[in-house]
Amino acid sequence: MVQQSVSLSVEIPEDLYTSVQHYLDVHSGWSQDRLFCAAISLFLMQNGVTKRQISRIYLDSLFGQQPESKEMIRCNN
Repeated sequence: MVQQSVSLSVEIPEDLYTSVQHYLDVHSGWSQDRLFCAAISLFLMQNGVTKRQISRIYLDSLFGQQPESKEMIRCNN
């Protein structure tokens, strides 16, 4: 299925970047893309977003699944 994607360019504190890179070095099954999708979708759910698509993005990211919905917005690095 066709996926919509949006590229993000953000500045983050260097300490956060270093921690992310260390995590990714230790956990080879994770990518920056997957980590950010999991983090952003979890933040949204914890702050009241109840869309099924966001829950699906979180679960797919958490368990390393490829998205099944064409409505999924894929996070790119």
